[in-house]
Amino acid sequence: MSSVAVLTQESFDEHRSGLTQPAVRVAALESEEENDPPTYKDAFPPLPEKSVAGETTSEPAGAWSKIRPIKSSIITQVFHVPLEERRYKDMAQFGEGEQAKICLDIMQKTGAQLELSLAKDQGLSIMVSGKLDSVMKARKEIVTRLQTQASASIAIPKEHHRFVIGKSGEKLQDLELKTATKIQVPRPDDASNQIKITGTKEGIEKARHEILLISAEQDKRAVERLEVEKAYHPFIAGPYNKTVNDIMHETGTRINIPPPSVNKTEIVCMGEKDQLAQAVARIRQIYEEKKKKTTSIAVEVRKSQHKYVIGPKGNSLQEILERTGVSVEIPPSDSSSETVILRGEPEKLGQALTEVYAKANSFTVASVSAPSWLHRFIIGKKGQNLAKITQQIPKVHIEFTEGEDKISLEGPTEDVTVAQQQMEALVTDLISRMDFAEINIDHRFHRHLIGKSGTNINRIKEQYKVSVRIPQDSEKSSQIRIEGDPQGVQQAKKELLELASRMENERTKDLIVDQKFHRTIIGQKGERIREIREKFPDVIINFPDPATKSDIVQLRGPKNEVEKCTKYLMKMVSEMVENSYSISVPIFKQFHKNIIGKGGANIKKIREECNTKIDLPAENSNSEMIVITGKKSNCEAARDRILAIQKELANITELEVSIPSKLHNSLIGAKGRFIRSIMEECGGVHIHFPSEGSGSDTVTIRGPAQDVERAKKQLLQLAEEKQTKSFTAELRAKPEYHKFLIGKGGGNIRKVRDQTGARIIFPTAEDKDQQLITIVGTEEAVKEAQKELESLIKSLDNIVEDNMSVDPKHHRHFVIKRGQVLREIAEEYGGVTVSFPRSGVQSDRVTLKGAKECVEAAKKRIQDIIEELEARVTIEIMIPQRFHRSIMGLKGSRIQQLSREHNVQIKFPDREDNTQAASNVESPAQENGEGAEKVAADPGSPKKCDLILISGRKEKCDAASEALKALVPVSIEVEVPYDLHRYIIGQKGAGIRKMMDEFDVNIQVPAPELQCDIITITGLSAYLDRAKAGLLERVKELQAEQEDRALRSFKLAVSVDPKYHPKIIGRKGAVISQIRSEHDVNIQFPDKSDENQDQITITGYEKNTEAAKEAILQIVGDLEQMVSEDLTLDHRVHARIIGARGKAIRKIMDEFKVDIRFPQSGAPDPNLVTVSGKPEDVDEAIDHLLNLEEEYMSDVVENEVMQSYMKPPSQEENKPQPSKGFVVRDAPWAAGNSSDKAPDMTSSEDFPSFGAPVAHKTSPWGPKRLNAC
Repeated sequence: MSSVAVLTQESFDEHRSGLTQPAVRVAALESEEENDPPTYKDAFPPLPEKSVAGETTSEPAGAWSKIRPIKSSIITQVFHVPLEERRYKDMAQFGEGEQAKICLDIMQKTGAQLELSLAKDQGLSIMVSGKLDSVMKARKEIVTRLQTQASASIAIPKEHHRFVIGKSGEKLQDLELKTATKIQVPRPDDASNQIKITGTKEGIEKARHEILLISAEQDKRAVERLEVEKAYHPFIAGPYNKTVNDIMHETGTRINIPPPSVNKTEIVCMGEKDQLAQAVARIRQIYEEKKKKTTSIAVEVRKSQHKYVIGPKGNSLQEILERTGVSVEIPPSDSSSETVILRGEPEKLGQALTEVYAKANSFTVASVSAPSWLHRFIIGKKGQNLAKITQQIPKVHIEFTEGEDKISLEGPTEDVTVAQQQMEALVTDLISRMDFAEINIDHRFHRHLIGKSGTNINRIKEQYKVSVRIPQDSEKSSQIRIEGDPQGVQQAKKELLELASRMENERTKDLIVDQKFHRTIIGQKGERIREIREKFPDVIINFPDPATKSDIVQLRGPKNEVEKCTKYLMKMVSEMVENSYSISVPIFKQFHKNIIGKGGANIKKIREECNTKIDLPAENSNSEMIVITGKKSNCEAARDRILAIQKELANITELEVSIPSKLHNSLIGAKGRFIRSIMEECGGVHIHFPSEGSGSDTVTIRGPAQDVERAKKQLLQLAEEKQTKSFTAELRAKPEYHKFLIGKGGGNIRKVRDQTGARIIFPTAEDKDQQLITIVGTEEAVKEAQKELESLIKSLDNIVEDNMSVDPKHHRHFVIKRGQVLREIAEEYGGVTVSFPRSGVQSDRVTLKGAKECVEAAKKRIQDIIEELEARVTIEIMIPQRFHRSIMGLKGSRIQQLSREHNVQIKFPDREDNTQAASNVESPAQENGEGAEKVAADPGSPKKCDLILISGRKEKCDAASEALKALVPVSIEVEVPYDLHRYIIGQKGAGIRKMMDEFDVNIQVPAPELQCDIITITGLSAYLDRAKAGLLERVKELQAEQEDRALRSFKLAVSVDPKYHPKIIGRKGAVISQIRSEHDVNIQFPDKSDENQDQITITGYEKNTEAAKEAILQIVGDLEQMVSEDLTLDHRVHARIIGARGKAIRKIMDEFKVDIRFPQSGAPDPNLVTVSGKPEDVDEAIDHLLNLEEEYMSDVVENEVMQSYMKPPSQEENKPQPSKGFVVRDAPWAAGNSSDKAPDMTSSEDFPSFGAPVAHKTSPWGPKRLNAC
């Protein structure tokens, strides 16, 4: 095991002393005469020379020899684990596995570095490096986790266990760390004396040895308990414990004497046996001696004087014991006894008794009469008044008792008398100039008297210099006490009573405001409620806690103000109620995008123009309801506009049917089931019932004409059934059968209804029970429909398997798009399973499995699809490629709709690459001198990129072709004056974009350089007329705006003396801004560079400019009547008169209605001040300013006198002397030169820079030596 010495404090101190000696020498030399600098060798001792070979090495002279090397704090230890004690003995995985993981964990935990190696005997060598503490911890971890553990027990006396553990377990931890073992000591409540040691054999032996050493050391020690009468304990302890301390010091034992407050007679002594015997003998000797020689007397001393006999911390008793050798026994404080016992030698008892009485009578108690309310004024702020007395007479204790009209003083008799006189004088003085008053004010008003954060009560306290004591709310007391200056008390009392009477006249009113409006009234971050409170500052508005969900808002304040605030709030609430009206408009889902418009243009326009909030359902939602919120009239206007868009886009009709209102709920059904089934059956028409309680019988049906008629017929039929006698039955069927039962387009279920006359309602996706089918109608019809449906469902439960042949060329159509066609067949025909042969298998056999009827229907459907595929044709339609994007629509929406409507597939060609088109024109390259034949292209033939392919049945392809051609955009030209083009385009193209979004067309404005009046509109022919009308309407608006602009451009010039311009502008432009806003004009003042400095230009309508001119001339007329007077005010008081940020001077100008100008810095006369205004106002302002000058000048003169006494010392006295630098004698550079000049540090020869070439020259340092490379 190897280790490196650790740097200790002693070695570091020695090392530091070696470094600091030269500095001490230099400092000592400097303390001598300044003209005698140190020598060069003293200041810079030479480095030790390398000893020549063969010479005896001796310690080199000089200060450097005293420096000791700093020792490293890193140590290294090597541990060896024999093969038989290794925990992990797998030779094949050395450096890997669990052993390596443990080593890494130890390194992370302790911060030490570990290196493992295998010895020849297959033992494990571990080298640990790090700080001493880290190495010791790592060693313990290694032994515990890498070495096999043994265990042993050692028995030592139970009373020695605590010495093994040590204070706070430190000794045990140190022992475990030192021996790398785990030591388990039994708990104090365990009777066992066995200590268990776990670790390596070597560690166990070390730990065992250390524990036995501790136990052996404790064996030498003993404990003795002596029974000594309590009365003799003070003699054994001695005065101030001197006797017992001497015994402990001489014998090296520990002696514990119980304190006087503990009623124990046992004295405990601990130590080594021989020394303990000596200590016990001494104690017994003192005890026996005192028992023989002493006697006792009892005297009566008043209980209140006992504490003076005892003294602070019992010092008086110890003092008597020291002087007389007599012990004084005082009864406990909780005892009523006044008997004091003195015990000692008879001849000394008299002296002790005298001292006891002297101590008892050395202190006295007195009292001073003072009203309890005056106590805190006697004490003063932060105890200032009381501190003056207690600092002069520190031995006197002053006590104030709450509720008592007296003050207690306690201390030495003379000091108490002095303090009593001072306290009485203070009380008399305070009573003469202090008063109090008590008033009764209902405790309900107390918090209002206090005000928010104590603002009201603090203002009264500061204003009248009084103290106001208001009881706590919990006391429910109405008494308020005012204390302070008599005049202030009366004024505060008067104001508090006035406030209380005003509050008694206040009114509290509860407003019922729907809780949903509370947040709106309060506003974001409380902005709106802050405005209301500023408008009604005397009214307190309290909103209920949102958690209580209460509608009551409480107002409190003066009656009139509360009424005004109530009206204001109710008006605000009524506006909110009016604006929260909401209606729902059903719009077919396919038209929602048209309602929104391109980029949301349509919906945005409706929202802005109708001032409503319009919410549309999400795209993935099945809801068709558009919700409009706002004022009722606005909501209805918005609804009409939305319905007009739908009507314009589709052949939508609206029909009203009269059905008694009492039947409405039964027709709608639970959660709208009945009415929803009619709407779905009839192509998704919208049926709107009037609101409940309106009494209206009108039901509105909206949708395509044919579907509306069907819905009307079914609705009237259902109403008739409800009026006669309606019967309802329910049956259940698997959800996958529902579509088959309904049939394609509702054919199957319609057939059942026509035969039986009953209505059959299937569950919707939102219904919880997806198997429940409801049948409604007459009892006979319902039973017949139920019977037929049950037979159908029963047959569907009969599962069969069938085959059919399908030409392999058609297989792909059924399985592409992840079998979409097959999924649709399964959904439509009761979940029938259709299996086609796997890819690569040459078979035409297709298997169908499911209910018999479903399988037959699915087979028929597959055959229909095959017939369609065989009848499918592909036609080409030529449309120039530039129109393709427009035809496709946003994300191909138009083409997707066409494909669905006509059941065809439409394929657009790839876009033609311009480079490819160009390369097609060039002739092909020749190879081996032979060129390929070139076929001349027909210039009339259509390009491939213009051909669109349509696949499907012949008649459907033709219909789709016509529909595509209708989507090809066309262009029209509109003549618009060139000067209006930029207004049509708008800022950053906003205007033109808005029109294009609104009319769904493209509008092209010619380039400015062409100055052309023609604007081109391109789009679908159906949209062009509307777009043209909209553009012409915009032109009319712009022309009207041009005319208005011309009228607003009228200019009028007014000549006004420039000296009046600042007054016309006003402070921060307030006056001129008011004129501009009142007359709707623009007013321009001349620039500094303008020739006509008196010309003010007014621009606007002619009538408005004339009115603005009159307003300006009126201001000028008022200004001309004003006078300006100069007065001399000492410049030293200008700042005081102006005040912080001009606040004081603005107040003076507002008060006297004048303008005051102070001189600028650098003005010829710094004292000249100009006052402008009406003559009488100017005179009053000047008098006021002169009064202020006189008042402020006295302060200025006083400050200047004070400054003259505080004149700082002249700078020349403190001027630092020029430094000579650091100078030494006998320096090498001073050889042959008597000058004391220091070396030139700027010289590149004396102080060369690193790497710079230097010319060799001889110098006093001797010849330069070059190291051989």
